[in-house]
Amino acid sequence: MDSDTLSRRTLRFVNVAHALDHFVLLIYPTAVIAIAAQTGLGYGELIGLATGAFVAFGLCSLPMGSLADRFGRRNMLAVFFFGYGLSCLGVASASTPLGFALWLCVLGLASAIYHPVGSAMLVTHARRLGHDLGINGVWGNLGAASASGLTALLAAAVSWRAAFIVPGLVCLACGAAFVALVPGDGDAAGRKAGGAAVIPVTRPWALMAMFALSIFAGGLTFNLTTISLPKVIDEGVGQALPLALTGSIATGVFLFGALMQLAMGRLIDRYSLPSLFVALSVLQPLGLGIAAVSTGLPLLAGLVLAMTAIYGQVVINDAMIARYVPPAYRARAYSVRYFVGFTASGFVVPAIALLHDRGGFALVLGAASACGAVIWLAALGFLRLTQGGARPALAARRVARRFAGPARRCYAAPVRPASTP
Repeated sequence: MDSDTLSRRTLRFVNVAHALDHFVLLIYPTAVIAIAAQTGLGYGELIGLATGAFVAFGLCSLPMGSLADRFGRRNMLAVFFFGYGLSCLGVASASTPLGFALWLCVLGLASAIYHPVGSAMLVTHARRLGHDLGINGVWGNLGAASASGLTALLAAAVSWRAAFIVPGLVCLACGAAFVALVPGDGDAAGRKAGGAAVIPVTRPWALMAMFALSIFAGGLTFNLTTISLPKVIDEGVGQALPLALTGSIATGVFLFGALMQLAMGRLIDRYSLPSLFVALSVLQPLGLGIAAVSTGLPLLAGLVLAMTAIYGQVVINDAMIARYVPPAYRARAYSVRYFVGFTASGFVVPAIALLHDRGGFALVLGAASACGAVIWLAALGFLRLTQGGARPALAARRVARRFAGPARRCYAAPVRPASTP
């Protein structure tokens, strides 16, 4: 198989895997509404059973980059497809709180494979980095957007178990097709975006600290918002809504995030990443703050604003690693990036249950808005550090130009023989 064909096929399956990763992980937060109605258990108790899934999602992403380097990225992505499918069928078979907790933990372990491995595969085979990152982000967001709507429809029309069985079978079918059509990892060939020159920096550790802070706070806002979104809409619209309509509204909110990721992918190829980061990050605390203090349509407007910023930041974060980290270290860099970001999700699920019981979703969204303010401050710090690194280089070039003229005249002057006494 030639390199171009392999790259096209790889990118297609990486995009499908991104959609499935976000879709499956967000089935339970919507299905839990139907499970609560059937079992009589409270929302806080049931949503807390997903803690293990999100802890595994974050912690287990750390070693995935090293495992991919050892066993191959293609093989690890195949494990993702099959592991995800089997874990979905396992959750569908659960009937006790312990069964839910165990199978959701296995689901989180399988989910941890995609982002470190899939992101490295994406930037390796990409031709236009920003464009391909934007398209990949749209696939992931469509998976997240459709999770609430399709889960609600299946739970209402059939049962909540069907909401896990159908995606599980889809994952198994995609895994079989991936193994048959993608024979190996392939070679990046330096002409692709994955082989582009790395942007040099003068203060890498300070930049890394700012980036890590924004990733951790971004993981908190991402999971606080996406996990609680169906229930936020259920309680905050101002009237009792059927489950199917609640899921459909949540899907509509997620779709705005997909549009922002597509637009952000185009902007990345044209403008400075730190500047885009600052401009986008200010929308998170603003949107979440509006949602925290309002109901009805203003609540939905705030959620839309926040969701566009949250999903746009995902594309920027991935692009920063692709632009600032050498290719040989990208798989491990993505592992650390998603470990930091997704480890935050382990704190989020019990935090949602605790904050909701004490102050409702106004308190949950207020906490998310505070995390969004931290992201904005970290983005400002990142911009200042990158600009600070550019000024010494600019000064050096000016000094060089200043002395270049006299030096050229000196070397160009004719050499006269020394006079004899």
